[in-house]
Amino acid sequence: MNVGFVGLGNMGWPMARNLRHAGHRVVVHDADTTRAAHFVEEFGGVAAGAPADFAETPVVVTMLPDGRAVAQAILEWQGGIAAALTPGSVVVDMSSSNPLDTRALGGELAQRGLGTVDAPVSGGITRADSGSLTIMVGGDDVQAIERAEPVLNVLAARLFRTGPLGSGHAMKALNNYCGATSYAATAEALAIGQHFGLRGEVMLDVLNAASGRSFNTEVVFKDEVVPGRYASGFALALLAKDVGIAASLAASSGLEAPVCGLVSRRWSQALEELGPTTDHSAAHKAWWSVALTDRESAAAAPGDSAEAAVPAADDARMS
Repeated sequence: MNVGFVGLGNMGWPMARNLRHAGHRVVVHDADTTRAAHFVEEFGGVAAGAPADFAETPVVVTMLPDGRAVAQAILEWQGGIAAALTPGSVVVDMSSSNPLDTRALGGELAQRGLGTVDAPVSGGITRADSGSLTIMVGGDDVQAIERAEPVLNVLAARLFRTGPLGSGHAMKALNNYCGATSYAATAEALAIGQHFGLRGEVMLDVLNAASGRSFNTEVVFKDEVVPGRYASGFALALLAKDVGIAASLAASSGLEAPVCGLVSRRWSQALEELGPTTDHSAAHKAWWSVALTDRESAAAAPGDSAEAAVPAADDARMS
């Protein structure tokens, strides 16, 4: 199949590469035209210089920062990719977009005879690389979803049909909200525990053998926070955006959801203080000056109290 692929970032690059390895011909586009050219040099395909290059692609995948970037590429870039597509073609938005943006885009494309599917992913760079992502698939047109599935099956270990158009993006935002909440709760628990002489590694061992276990305790804190590595590959701006989307969905639902609002404010605070490109695993640095890494706790001399091993909240920044 000829497949269009828009967005060759940390996730998009290995996803587009896997499509090439599966035998699909790809037409790629990225705001960084040099990156698109490098992709074609390494894996083949076509680097699109204009929307017309997508004319023979019945499926176009977008993997961009948000719904606004998707709309810009599909509707506006040199007149928009959509203008070059033949009726019956499908745009598959795999970005983390706001469901309301997705529905608006779907309405625009339907007027042109084009299908829209939202198919955001979970699994990070590692699973994008191995083609084992979890993909949440929303859409109003069953035939459009079926046309997209040969592409999605290359990229995923599991596909979940979530419901109507926008439901995939809603599910992605809510999943990341749950993850962000787990991270915030775990960070608080470790910070409090240090004041009682508990080491991060010990706390994680207990949590992972007990009811406090989560992806964050098993992976993020174990591999990134306690060792001080902070290299999960998932930017703080992206997670803060997804939690913000979840908060907006909560507000529009009319349901009382105080936890969602609080968690959104916490991650917005981290984003403001640490900057968008900071790895999300370092978010705790914006919340306290208490050290969560064992390296700093171990630096205390033998016989020092637990309190002495931890900088006072008013005196030091987290490292």
